[in-house]
Amino acid sequence: QLRLVESGGASVQPGGSLKLSCVESDFALDLYTIGWFRQAPGKEREGVACISSASDGVTYYIDSVKGRFTISRNGNTVFLQMNSLQDEDTGVYYCAGTRVNRACNMWKYEDWGQGTQVTVSS
Repeated sequence: QLRLVESGGASVQPGGSLKLSCVESDFALDLYTIGWFRQAPGKEREGVACISSASDGVTYYIDSVKGRFTISRNGNTVFLQMNSLQDEDTGVYYCAGTRVNRACNMWKYEDWGQGTQVTVSS
């Protein structure tokens, strides 16, 4: 089971940028498909961006973040670069992983981190 740890969340003004990190210390994270999710207050958790294992590195983004967010991976860390942040990007951001060979945007993951808070507000 992965032990994923997110970091990088903060409070920023609209239009600002943040870079989130998802780190796993014990397993070769490049073998896993990784997804970033977020949960806004009073809303259900939603998948935001995902990347398949390092062997092909296919990425997917939901429409509301396309062109603003970029998911990438480097060794045992997966990043989520978030630019042009908007109020509606506020929420707790989680990373999750799976070894199952399926499209990352099926949003089915077994191992989850504890989350990092992102607040976008003027």
